[in-house]
Amino acid sequence: MHKENLLHIEGLSISFFSDGNEKEIIHNISYQLHTNEILGIVGESGSGKSVSTLAILGLLPKPISKITKGGIQFNELDLTKITSKAFKTIRGNDIAMIFQEPMSSLNPSMTCGKQVQEILLQHTILSKKGSKTETLSLFEKVKLPLPERVFDAYPHEISGGQKQRVMIAMAIACKPKILIADEPTTALDVTVQKEIIQLLKQLQSEESMSVIFISHDLALISEIADRVLVMYKGEIVEQGPVSKVFKSPKHLYTQALIHSRPALDVRLQQLPTISDFINDTTNDAIITTTMRQKRHHDLYSKPPLLEVKNLEKEYFSKTGWFSKPNSFKAVNDVSFKLYEGETLGLVGESGCGKSTLANAILQLDKATAGQILYKGKDLIQLSKNEMRHLRKDIQIIFQDPYASLNPRIPVGKSIIEPMKVHGIGTNNIDRKEKALHILERVGLDKSYFNRYPHEFSGGQRQRIGIARAISLEPKLIICDESVSALDISVQAQVLNLLNELKEKFNFTYIFISHDLAVVKYMSDQLVVMNKGKIEEMDDADIIYNTPKKAYTKKLIHAIPKGL
Repeated sequence: MHKENLLHIEGLSISFFSDGNEKEIIHNISYQLHTNEILGIVGESGSGKSVSTLAILGLLPKPISKITKGGIQFNELDLTKITSKAFKTIRGNDIAMIFQEPMSSLNPSMTCGKQVQEILLQHTILSKKGSKTETLSLFEKVKLPLPERVFDAYPHEISGGQKQRVMIAMAIACKPKILIADEPTTALDVTVQKEIIQLLKQLQSEESMSVIFISHDLALISEIADRVLVMYKGEIVEQGPVSKVFKSPKHLYTQALIHSRPALDVRLQQLPTISDFINDTTNDAIITTTMRQKRHHDLYSKPPLLEVKNLEKEYFSKTGWFSKPNSFKAVNDVSFKLYEGETLGLVGESGCGKSTLANAILQLDKATAGQILYKGKDLIQLSKNEMRHLRKDIQIIFQDPYASLNPRIPVGKSIIEPMKVHGIGTNNIDRKEKALHILERVGLDKSYFNRYPHEFSGGQRQRIGIARAISLEPKLIICDESVSALDISVQAQVLNLLNELKEKFNFTYIFISHDLAVVKYMSDQLVVMNKGKIEEMDDADIIYNTPKKAYTKKLIHAIPKGL
């Protein structure tokens, strides 16, 4: 049993200041972290998970925030009362942190090895040579392939999963007593996520560290943590052993978090959201096998809307002035049919060719060989002018709604602009009317029309991205990882919205994701891609229940199942 308290947070309140006003965002929270345990903190964006843990490391933004009440005891030391200088010896040495986004946490102008070496040289008595040996040993410990190569590589030269491993190596370099992992797997493939989870568990047990693991995914927390605390609107609403909280959640918010993720054994007509649970308006109606079969019979009795035949996309790279260019097939002999009103799921790990295939269909990146037949016309053979006319028919919803919206343009204008380009609506008054109606259709208020992207949450921005895509009345929409960065319950809202719009406007979707649970819920047919090729293709339920290929089995096995 874990008995000794390594960290004790008692009655902690944190306030932020804006325009002379003080707003309390963490309200009187208390919890303990025991020695040699993994504590999960779960909750959505804005629940206070990250802010409360940044306070442990004294990393709250100084001028705009402060701890107004409570204490943080670490080894008999109150961390709310120590100086910045004293914190420098604790950070990295006793308490270390892995951040959510490794690309922005690593220095792009320094090699990965140098960045880990720097920490060792600062906090230990190791020489330059000794610190290099220790760094390579750490890279082996976090299971980085070819540690020598990664040592000399810059962050942009390695994959997302490898960058996260470098971050873990940096965090454990000085053998800290506490490791805080803030959403360390959010943007990673389900298989890489599983590897990182297993790695953290292994390191924790080998080094007898205590870990605080922060996530918005309760199923993921259940796979790694011993105990869990659930945060909602700056308060801890529930805490206890993972098995107890997961099997018999007491708070409505915890129940909602557990049920908002698509179930793998049943397909609900509508996913429950947080407000459904709080207002007791959950809908348990399911899509039966008979309903699904009838729908598929109707779908597949018509000619396909899109047919991809033997598609290839080859890239060339040169390593030196006189060397022969190396060729790499990102998409290799891919063929499939897509029918009107269908959702085709496209799944696979990063680098498997999903987005390259989408870009080829959109004609944003020309294919090297093969055909893309849309309503019988080969898109590859169309002139620029012909393609411009077809643009409105095939739209895309991107992964990052913030990066795909112009920060200087109000959202209403960003919806109207493409309508103007494609001649939708008779005049600006008519277009504004349409745009206001579309905002309402995607669950946003008409008053948002003149607001700017930075004034919205991630889920709201994604709705704006959807509003802009559907304003052109397209036939086919490609959703490229369009829910992967969203909280579980916001994800449920967006998935419900996509399904509702599909029913109303008879949209056809290509739904790209590395989250197999979401793809299975959304899709009629499922295409599994691996290294540029189609590994497996069939009805989504058949692939999930009876996968034929080892690669597909590995993807399914890696989905966090919960308890």
